[in-house]
Amino acid sequence: MRKETHRPALVDVTGSETIFSILDERANRAPGDSLVEYKNADGWQSFSAAEFRDEVIALAKGLIAKGVMKGDAVSILSHTRWEWTALDMAIMSIGALTIPVYETNSAAQIRTIFNDSRVTLAFAEDDGQRDKIDSVRDQCAYLTDVYVIDLGAIDTIKEFGRGVSDDEFRERANDVTGSDLATIVYTSGSTGTPKGIELTHTNFYSIVANGSETMYDVVMKPGRRLLLFLPLAHVFARYMQFVCFYGNVTLGLSSNLKTILADFNAFKPTFILAVPRIFEKVYNAASQKAGQGAMGRMFARSADVAREWSHEQQKALETGGRIPLWLRVKHLAYSKLVYTKILAVFGGNVEYAISGGAPLDASIAHYFNGLGLPLLEGYGMTETCAPACVNPTVGYKIGTIGLPMAGMSFGVDDDGELCIKGDSVCAGYHNHPEITTQQIVDGWLHTGDLGDIDADGFIKLTGRKKDLIITAGGKNVSPGVLEASVMSSPVVAQCVVIGDRKPFIAALITIDLADANAWLKSQGAEQVADLDEAAHNPIIHSEVERAVDAANDLVSRAESIRKFVILPDEFTEENGMTTPSMKAKRAVIVDHYRDLIDKVIYVPRKKR
Repeated sequence: MRKETHRPALVDVTGSETIFSILDERANRAPGDSLVEYKNADGWQSFSAAEFRDEVIALAKGLIAKGVMKGDAVSILSHTRWEWTALDMAIMSIGALTIPVYETNSAAQIRTIFNDSRVTLAFAEDDGQRDKIDSVRDQCAYLTDVYVIDLGAIDTIKEFGRGVSDDEFRERANDVTGSDLATIVYTSGSTGTPKGIELTHTNFYSIVANGSETMYDVVMKPGRRLLLFLPLAHVFARYMQFVCFYGNVTLGLSSNLKTILADFNAFKPTFILAVPRIFEKVYNAASQKAGQGAMGRMFARSADVAREWSHEQQKALETGGRIPLWLRVKHLAYSKLVYTKILAVFGGNVEYAISGGAPLDASIAHYFNGLGLPLLEGYGMTETCAPACVNPTVGYKIGTIGLPMAGMSFGVDDDGELCIKGDSVCAGYHNHPEITTQQIVDGWLHTGDLGDIDADGFIKLTGRKKDLIITAGGKNVSPGVLEASVMSSPVVAQCVVIGDRKPFIAALITIDLADANAWLKSQGAEQVADLDEAAHNPIIHSEVERAVDAANDLVSRAESIRKFVILPDEFTEENGMTTPSMKAKRAVIVDHYRDLIDKVIYVPRKKR
């Protein structure tokens, strides 16, 4: 490795620990703690730690009675809800493997995943998800049973297990070791066909224990609360629920983004976990609510002060200096007038926010830092059970992805590729030994991301190896910085930068219709009826142009976007343009819009 940094482990892992042991220990340590909270028709409900463990054990007994054996694959196809968490823990507690499936996956994708992992039993959320499974059921070679959560699956499985003794459950649980597989997680496939990633109990336990101690202030202090609304099919969300069990956190579960603000207000989290787009939407909503009059001018000034304060704070951390007095006075005034009101949207008790899953635009990070809510950016992969590094709560550096988690090592190889080593690195790629030997070399996982390590050990992403664009002039361009900046616009849904082997950099841009109309209303402009009208609206075009200009200010002229097209379309998982986690499939998009790219953006020069 050309560069390398390591952080010693804070928790020694013996190899005997399992994921269920995390829940078991919490229930023994603090049985009366409110562990899992969720909302139903009667309002918010709660399981204590002891009650939730009992629920998991009852489900595990039912699975035993159903004949589920160690190593069997059991799938869950559902939105985020407490039953997902309970089933997940029950499946893994007896040595079976959880196979998570996004509720947005197609029937064809379900068939592929079920056959590749040999799923024998599946839990579907509702009739719609069951119908998807049923449409390919005769092509799923190993599937024997499907249970529907909304139709009483939980009670049915528990009833099966009434004749299974506590001793039999404990015997099965004690037979599970750290080296056993806990789950196979299928990657979202932004760069190709999804592959199953094998994660063991030790993979998860090591990063849960060391990650919790690394983020002590966030999850280990008494009274911590997290409202989780990311899909549990995503490994980051599952990791965080295990962290809640390990630490002193009450886990709240919500899957309806339409009610998320009301849920924040009712649940009152102490920290939040989200992708950058959520923070961009909060900023844009606050800006639109302020409008164009006196309130709008105050918001704009307060935003400038917040960012300036954040820049000075970061500078002071590096130099040991102080934030100028005049700026501190302005910042204090706006804190009382503006900032506290904006942060109240998260429920009023939030101290930290953790951002991951996509690049975080530095302007957004500085804004929220100036408000008093540090966005602690981190980084990880499914192959590392999600997180591998994160910014610390004290001494964080905006623009970096932080320091290695305890027990993790980062390296930069001769090609500039980030590599990761540690106990959380996956066992391999299911049914693909050739990919395993290619991606994991001497214990180092090759991430496919380009990056660097500074003198203080902080890690910075500079691009994606496979996404690297090389223009006709030989300029190497990493599109991530440009895309993240453009997507911070209140009207932009997606931005895909193109230009490989072309004379200049360009971009394909899609509009978020709901957000664009909210923004148009805040500008006193007429709203648009559909995406086609949005693509041709001069006011929206001017806003996109402003966002592109702002992005170009971050890079050299050779790397800047010279031309962009607003598409009258949207990129979705349904049309094959994005992954379930809404990452754009660059190669698919470029291929789909090939004619537009070749004939409109890069217009061939006419021969004289």
